[in-house]
Amino acid sequence: MFKNMKERMAVFKQQKVEDFYDIGEELGSGQFAIVKHCKEKSTGVEYAAKFIKKRQSRASRRGVRREEIEREVDILQDLQHPNIITLHDVYENRTDVVLILELVSGGELFDFLAQKESLCEEEATEFIKQILNGVQYLHSKKIVHFDLKPENIMLLDNNIQLPRIKLIDFGLAHRIKDGVEFKNIFGTPEFVAPEIVNYEPLGLEADMWSIGVITYILLSGASPFLGDSKQETLANISAVNFEFDEEFFGSTSELAKSFIRQLLVKDTRKRLKIQDALNHPWIKPVNPRQALVRRQSVVNIENFRRQYARRRWQLSFRIVALCNHLTRMMKKGHTKTQVFHGPCSIILH
Repeated sequence: MFKNMKERMAVFKQQKVEDFYDIGEELGSGQFAIVKHCKEKSTGVEYAAKFIKKRQSRASRRGVRREEIEREVDILQDLQHPNIITLHDVYENRTDVVLILELVSGGELFDFLAQKESLCEEEATEFIKQILNGVQYLHSKKIVHFDLKPENIMLLDNNIQLPRIKLIDFGLAHRIKDGVEFKNIFGTPEFVAPEIVNYEPLGLEADMWSIGVITYILLSGASPFLGDSKQETLANISAVNFEFDEEFFGSTSELAKSFIRQLLVKDTRKRLKIQDALNHPWIKPVNPRQALVRRQSVVNIENFRRQYARRRWQLSFRIVALCNHLTRMMKKGHTKTQVFHGPCSIILH
């Protein structure tokens, strides 16, 4: 099995991607990656081509190490789920590895919601449940996404009433191995779990914390831990310093607050696991009264729209590289500790 995995990881086609695909307009970009629209010449099927810049030497800090790209590809090749982006093909040239991915053209979930006139909690849970379904599939394979945030929750198509959610960007994703301690400091501060901030062993629980933060923002427009600086945000997370401000949560049900409270728990052993989250009465009501509460409770869509517009504006220039001084601390870890630096290992501040 291990041998087959290594063989699978090595299959990066050495032909020119342009010989097989018509490359179109840019759809987005990150620190070391550009995503472009493309069309397969033989079938006419449209895809997204993610060009990942390879690191050219050990001394260089520009680009992504090949083993990190292999890790992302290895994980994507193992995924086949309605709520997770699909990998179609992989090409490699001297400067880039090109991932040919399913085209997810419906935009971000939060953009879609910001255009709504109103939204009740019942509708909101339809989207949260899809996120949970995707994460349940990942966790069943011992894969942690580690970068769940609004920008990585997309819609396959936004022209229907209940679009299908697609989780994207597996650049930070890792397989958790039994008996192997894994630590890292990576992700987006607003959404990272306390165990990442405190450089403690990581597992599936980190994704569940992020789902709690995403749900809090979706229902209110407010962000639970966001401070005036990156340091303040991280301190708020470590202290689990959040509350349900009446100004933003005046119309939010106690069921919804209970769901969030059970996710934003510092002790990973007490944090909701994925199956518990799917069975929580806010997601899966156990009686008509709970179902009615969800239908009658509304999302603070006005504040959500206002805050999300500000968020989009800030994101355009807030992305910076992971703090270098943390690398020294990670290298001092125990020999059994595996330390990785993902291709999109970024911290926003």
